[in-house]
Amino acid sequence: MAKKNKTKRILKIIGGVIVFLTLPSLLFFGFLYLKYNEDLPQGIEGPEADQLAIKMLEALNEEAYLNTDYLEWTFKGRNHYKWYKTDKTCEVSWDEITVILDLENNNNSKVFAGQQEYNGVEKQDYINKAHAYFNNDSFWLVAPYKVFDHGTERRLVKTEEDEDALLVTYTSGGTTPGDSYLWHFDDTGKPKSYQMWVDILPIEGLEATWDQWITTESGALLPTSHKLLVLDLDMGEVRGLSFNN
Repeated sequence: MAKKNKTKRILKIIGGVIVFLTLPSLLFFGFLYLKYNEDLPQGIEGPEADQLAIKMLEALNEEAYLNTDYLEWTFKGRNHYKWYKTDKTCEVSWDEITVILDLENNNNSKVFAGQQEYNGVEKQDYINKAHAYFNNDSFWLVAPYKVFDHGTERRLVKTEEDEDALLVTYTSGGTTPGDSYLWHFDDTGKPKSYQMWVDILPIEGLEATWDQWITTESGALLPTSHKLLVLDLDMGEVRGLSFNN
């Protein structure tokens, strides 16, 4: 009987610990969900939406971005990138792994563990991981320049403040096709934030800032950090070079 009561006490303690750890998290998530979750807004496709997108690209000096040959940044202090944009390759590094990613043909990609080229059974896994990292982390760097990518749909949305916002939906490409982003702008037409309806986030309509801009050596405007709720998404030292200048 004593052993049975002891087992019950242990189970009760374990149950209490689980409740203690999970209940605040559930309450916090519930608070965030009620405060921030929004349905995907409706918008109108057509020339007005495209014109708003063009205004954004002009405010960001899209021509300078298109002429940028090389981009470098570090996402959240973990993933390091040297993107040879003109050559369509990118060096992706994390921990002790470096992948020379061929963005047109993954089969030509190379993997290095430390200084040694790696051709073991996990090679393709590392390449796939590097590609997924690149898709996500480069989006946080150059998303405004991708509003006319193949497979995108653009819609003009009127906000509650009667301001124009641009809803961009990616129907194909990337890691999670179907994601949508609602861009908000400052008075110059430059992005100041976007709201996200994406598969990887359980709360729809969360807003992230796009207001920490620098002008790179190539003349392209790129962000150095973002804020998402209480999270700072640091982009590290952002560089953009044009080899013809």
